[in-house]
Amino acid sequence: MGELLAEGFIFRGSLGTEMTGHAAFWQYVGNVRSALAHYRCDILECVSEGRLAFAKMRFSGVHVGRFRGYQPSGLPVQWLGAALFRLADGHIAELWVLGDLAALDALLASNARATGPS
Repeated sequence: MGELLAEGFIFRGSLGTEMTGHAAFWQYVGNVRSALAHYRCDILECVSEGRLAFAKMRFSGVHVGRFRGYQPSGLPVQWLGAALFRLADGHIAELWVLGDLAALDALLASNARATGPS
């Protein structure tokens, strides 16, 4: 995956602040994956024009670690989002992701109620 990202890759995700560089991005991904086993990011639709691509996405996993302030429930979670990619010289130079965090938080709260206190 690293070969897809430009040297000065910029990432802005719904779950954090803007960051630059591979190391910061991989730390972000690692944090999500430690909270969500079997984490997936599926592109449902994608359109592109020139150096830009826009995608409708679904994120999912099994909640196994503290995530967005919620203790692990062991239950599946999923939420929808959208991403804007900017390409340069055959690499992803910038990625902005906006996820439906209201729906995600509602699901996490519902799962917490269903599994009780831990």
